[in-house]
This record gives sequence, C-alpha cells and structure tokens, in this order.
Amino acid sequence: MAKTATPTKTLADEATINTCLAHTIAEGDLVNFRFCFLSYSPLRAYSSEDIQNPRYSYLLPRDDTPSSRHATALALVQQPAIQAHVKTQLETPGAMQLPWEPLLMLADNAVALGKYTTAAQAYEQLRIREKMRTLFIDQADAALDQGDLERGVLGYRIASGLTYDYSAFPEPLPAAPNYASKALILHAVYPQKVEDCVALLPQDNHIRVALEYLLLDGSLSARLEDKPLDLRLKFLKTLVNQIDPHWATFVDHFKETCTLVQASEGKLQTGEKPSVEEITTHDDALDPKRIPATLLGREIPGGDWWQYLKELAYSHPASVLFLTRQMVSKDLEIIMPRLLHGSAVVEALDLNIPEETA
Repeated sequence: MAKTATPTKTLADEATINTCLAHTIAEGDLVNFRFCFLSYSPLRAYSSEDIQNPRYSYLLPRDDTPSSRHATALALVQQPAIQAHVKTQLETPGAMQLPWEPLLMLADNAVALGKYTTAAQAYEQLRIREKMRTLFIDQADAALDQGDLERGVLGYRIASGLTYDYSAFPEPLPAAPNYASKALILHAVYPQKVEDCVALLPQDNHIRVALEYLLLDGSLSARLEDKPLDLRLKFLKTLVNQIDPHWATFVDHFKETCTLVQASEGKLQTGEKPSVEEITTHDDALDPKRIPATLLGREIPGGDWWQYLKELAYSHPASVLFLTRQMVSKDLEIIMPRLLHGSAVVEALDLNIPEETA
C-alpha cells in the first residue's frame, strides 16, 4: 500500500509576515496579533501549520485596496528594528515578547474602532492603561467645557471601556459592558409602592442613577455631579443615542405598550390576585403577557419578567430606566412601562406621551 505524501509546508516570507501583522494591528485585533507569535502559529518556520491553508485566510486583508490604517501599520512593522524583533521572536521557542510599538498602535486602533475591551487589554499589557484612561477623561472634560457633547460623551465611554475588574478570576479582566446583569440589580427589589420604582425617581436622582448605570462606573458618573443639570441632561441624551443607535425602535415599542395598557385600563387585575387564566377569561381582557412582549418587540415563549428585562437591557440598555415590575396575578409577574410626567428626562429621550396613557 502506497504511503500518503506528507504535504509540504509553505514558509511564510517576510512580506507575508508583515502583511499579517499589519492587518491585525489595523483591525485592533489583539487575539490574532498574539496568535501570530504562538508556538503553533503558521508564521513560524518550525510550526506544522501552513499560512497558505484557507483556514488562516482571516490573518490576511480581504480587500485588495488596504485601508489607511493598514498602510500605516505596514510601514511600522517594516521598520528594521521591529522586523528584527519579530524575526527573533518567530525563530525562538518559548514565551513570546510582543513588540511594544505595534502593540500601542493596535490599542489606539482598537479605541478608534470602538473595541474598548481589546484596547484595555493591550494598554494593560503595556502597563499604561490607567494613564490612558485618565488622559481620555481629561480630554472628555475639556470637550464638555467647550460645549462639544459628542466628543465629551465619547471620551467618557472610552474611559468606561478601559476600566479593569481586578476581582475577576483567575486574573484581572476588562470590565466589559454587562447591562443585563446591572439591570437585574437595578430591579432586584420589588417596589412596595408605585413611586418606589426607578422610573418614577425625582428628575435629579433619575439622571444620577441613569448615568451610573450606563457608564458602568460610579467614579465616572460622580465626576458629572457638579455639572449643571441641563448639561447632565444633554449628556444623558447623547450617551443613550451613542450607546443605542436604535433607541427610536424602543421608543415606538414603549408608546405602543402604553397605548395597549391604557386601552385595557381596569381589566388588568392588581388588587386581589386571581390566576392569569381568570384574567384572560373575558373577551375584552388584555393578556398581561402581551405587555412585556410588546415592549421587547417579540415574545419569549414561557419568558419570566427577568428574561424580558435582560433582553431589553441587552438590546436597549437605557430602556430599563423606564420600567417597573408588576404582579398582575398570583402566578404572574411582568414588567410594565412607567414614566414621570413632566420630567425633562422623559422629554429628552422622546418618551413623552399623554398623561392618561402611562
């Protein structure tokens, strides 16, 4: 029986290595940048992996016309000192030592592309994460003082993205956006009175809670406490629109749900708690399960209130600031729309509706 010929590995030449590294740097891709230096990387001569294998096509640019970021990164990795460092790392077995100049450019590109978690990890490896975070905060405050809300809010979002969680196990990790978990904490206690819910907080407190929740870092929201109320309100509006480009979709769902609740006024039982089957027995009764489904824009089969809350927090983070938990029967709890009429927060986020509707 004839032996199967062992495929011959194509050695990665200098141009291919430079192109791969430049691509990962331009895309702010720390995972693939590190992969290029691992022991089984297709860029290493002694590795059995072949860079020509289609499964490694993601390491190369897809477009024939490289971006300006790619051209800049390529010029950097072609510098003799960096090429020598890369060559040494790829030829030497053992722990890798990443070149700092490309790693810094990768981190900056990650920030520009909105990949804040990746940027945090890259800056942390360079031991400058906290310094960069402070720099972005200072730039954001300066932008706010100059009336540039878009740049100011973006600076605070970047600073939030560069926050690290030193309680993570087994090692510190970036404090990635976790609005779903934060929303559960925000609504952990069932409101004993209607006015106890987050959505009906006095305007100033509502803004404070909203900024702390959306920025994911109390130290950042605290820096805004001394700002004028109208500036914090504009900041909040800009922040919601930057985080959630599809906020208008939730606004439509919110208003539709409020209309639905108004149309069924008196039919949702909230006093003596019957079963959900008893509520929906009458022809003109509203099925309470339609309320969270309308808020979300789709039904979660068998979904509990907290499942709808988490889905809404993931899709529209700020939405949970205008909801409350509601027991509608002895065996059903849902989330309901709530808002404080006359609040500037409601007006700013386009949630204002006729008073009898909410």
